[in-house]
Amino acid sequence: MHDAFVFSPGLQAPWLTIIGLGEDGLAGVGDEAKRCIAAASVIFGGHRHLELAGELITGERHAWMSPFERSIEAVVALRGSPVVVLASGDPLFFGVGATLARRIDPAEMRVLPFPSAFSLAAAKLGWALQDTATVSLHGRPVDLIRPHLHPGAHILALTSDASGPEALARLLIESGFGQSSLTVLEALGGPEERVTRHVAAQFSQSDVHALNICAVEVVAESGARILSLASGLDDALFEHDGQITKREIRALTLSALAPRRGQLLWDIGAGSGSIAIEWMLSDPSLRAVAIEVSAERVARIGRNATQFGVPGLVVVHGGAPGALLDLPQPDAIFIGGGGSGDGVMEAAIAALRDGGRLVANAVTTEMEAVLLSCHGRLGGSLIRIDIARASPVGAMTGWRPAMPVTQWSWTKQETTSERI
Repeated sequence: MHDAFVFSPGLQAPWLTIIGLGEDGLAGVGDEAKRCIAAASVIFGGHRHLELAGELITGERHAWMSPFERSIEAVVALRGSPVVVLASGDPLFFGVGATLARRIDPAEMRVLPFPSAFSLAAAKLGWALQDTATVSLHGRPVDLIRPHLHPGAHILALTSDASGPEALARLLIESGFGQSSLTVLEALGGPEERVTRHVAAQFSQSDVHALNICAVEVVAESGARILSLASGLDDALFEHDGQITKREIRALTLSALAPRRGQLLWDIGAGSGSIAIEWMLSDPSLRAVAIEVSAERVARIGRNATQFGVPGLVVVHGGAPGALLDLPQPDAIFIGGGGSGDGVMEAAIAALRDGGRLVANAVTTEMEAVLLSCHGRLGGSLIRIDIARASPVGAMTGWRPAMPVTQWSWTKQETTSERI
């Protein structure tokens, strides 16, 4: 993490100008942007951006370096000098402007945006952006589109390169959405602009421009992998070996964990990773770490994370409490397996952020004893969950009870350390 920026009123502000460019280059920007480019002592941007604005540039040109963080540091080091950063479209929408805004006080910079690729595509298609899912797959896994695949949905997906549309078509086919309409919009706003429409299952275009955005009108086939928006997804959607929090219990567990924007969950004894995965599906800002001692299950959690469109799930191979060391501090913790082990509950309670929530489930008497002890010392909520499922009894139907689950949920207060 970087230190918070400090704004000094004595500096002439703003010193940094971030300018969005389209494929038409300087023809599409206003007079103010042109003046800033011409007056800048230093200009940063991609090779393509520097070429598009080349006729006005009089200062030093700096193409983005690899790793990209080196260039960000170079921009920050020039604080106070007139610097221009050239970007694609709207710099604050999946762009470099958002990265720089985390390091530089907004009072020290101004942003002159151009319509984003999403806006240009929506205008071309006549789609209302507020009703359209927008996903950046630029430098990111194509699996991120999976949670948005619902019948009738409109999705705009920005890809990384010429291979992006084919990879997207392949995912749609494999997930049961092969009949979806896939429109490829290339180099929008420039002389090489092209729009082609396909059915995903029949996609065969090979000469795709590297700068492209894909529009998907989702059509679901029978058996398509549709991820419900509610907690408690069908167990059959997960790859598992029986070590999984069943859907009804999972729904109640997610409710008790109460995900909040930007928070981090530890899923201790993750099994199939179902709790961590559904936590992350609640909102794109949510993060999770799944801790699992079995190497086979670790691999399985990774595959499940991919199939559910949350490839950012961090999986730690190891057992608690040792595997918890050096992990980022959690806002919530779920303990579904191994909680009765020596020191596990104590380590989890100690690690949890003040105000954080801990939820633990027990199906064994040993783990139940641990939860009863925790409830006696620390308070919180203790419930017993009994689920019965209808199943054949000869030629008739009867109720077959599942193993009861004892659930302890608790919120950490600042005085907790005095009682553990």
